[in-house]
This record gives sequence, C-alpha cells and structure tokens, in this order.
Amino acid sequence: MRQVSYNRTLPHLWFFHLFHLEHIYLMFTLLLTGIGLAASAGLNAYFPILVLALADRTTDFVNWPTPYDWLSSNVGLLVILILLPLELVPDKIAKVDHISDFIHTALRPGAAALVFMAVAHQDDHIHLVLAMLLGLIIGGAVHWLKASSRPSITENTRGLGNPIVSLMEDALAAVLAIVAIFLPWAVLVILPTGFWLLHRMYRRMQSGESRIMIPFRPVIEAARQSQSKDS
Repeated sequence: MRQVSYNRTLPHLWFFHLFHLEHIYLMFTLLLTGIGLAASAGLNAYFPILVLALADRTTDFVNWPTPYDWLSSNVGLLVILILLPLELVPDKIAKVDHISDFIHTALRPGAAALVFMAVAHQDDHIHLVLAMLLGLIIGGAVHWLKASSRPSITENTRGLGNPIVSLMEDALAAVLAIVAIFLPWAVLVILPTGFWLLHRMYRRMQSGESRIMIPFRPVIEAARQSQSKDS
C-alpha cells in the first residue's frame, strides 16, 4: 500500500478504532477534497492547482508525490502564475470571455481530472481511473454551467454584468479550493451553498432582476435604445 502523504488528522473517537474505520474516513475525506478541487477547476482551471502547489510548499497538509510535485517546484509555480491571469483577465471582458470559455472547454475538465488524481494517488482504495473520470465529469459539468450562462448575461446586461459574475466565480473557486484542502468535510456545505448562490446570480442577471445591476440600468437602457435605432 502506498504511504499516505496527504496528511490528515483522524478524529480520536473510540468507534473509529473499534470498527477499523480509519481507512473509510480517509477515503471519504480524500473524495471530498477531490470533489471540491474539481468543482473549483470547473470555474477556474488554475486556482486549485495553485492552492495545492502553495500548500505543498508551505504546509504539512499536502506532500505531493511524483510526478505531481513538479507543479510545486519553482518552475511549476512560475508556469501556473503565468497561466492564471490569461484566464482571469479575459473572463471579465464581454464576448472575449466566450472565446476564453471555448479555449478552456478542455482545460478546465483536464485540470479537474489532474487535481482529483493527485488527491486519489494518496489512497489505494480510490482508483486513479475513477478519479480521472470523476474529475472530468465534475469539472466539465461546472464549466458547462458557467459557459452556457454567459451569453444571456452578456445580452441582458450589455456586458456590464460579466466582470461581476466572473469575480463571484473567482471567489467561489478560491474558497472551494482552500476549504477542500484544509476543511474537506466543509465541502458538504460550501459546495451546494456556493453553487446555489451562483445559479441564483446567473438567473437574476439573465432576467434583469439583479439588484447589483440597478446603478447600471440607465447605461443598459441607453445601449438598448441605441441598438434598436441602429437596427
């Protein structure tokens, strides 16, 4: 059996030891970590990789095995820090974000599979192929939710809502990645709550009901009138 290098402190409860539940607890903890990181990667491909790499460099919570440890090397961190703004900045510009979403159609699910496999590598009970499939499915589903919502948000807010939505997605991706590593059981609460709030924002932006957009309504109406005159 591989040595577990993804450090977790098991709860000191008598029934864990009496019924030999340590491995089950560890397996579910790693699964929750993988799910949280994969969902984060579906929103931003590089946030969870960066958080994992920094945790590997600075804490005892993560100790990546080969070949994943390359990502926390100086070169690996430099590559991640170069790629991160190439997704962060275009994602906040109307219509350019659609191109970014298209480019990341493969990158986000791929990043989700990578982080899930890195986590699953710590326990023989989680097969790497299963981890890869779960990462692809979770990352792909989150990416689809994000990418499919943007066109209507762009249309109804004349692009003014795009950076607001993008910032919320970034915040959720960062929180999910951090929580998944340091408080993995909190993923059970953060994941559904975060995506409920995100879906609610998508729906309100698409319907024009979002209170955040109230200060921008004169600009949006002026743009609509200008467009109708041109047509």
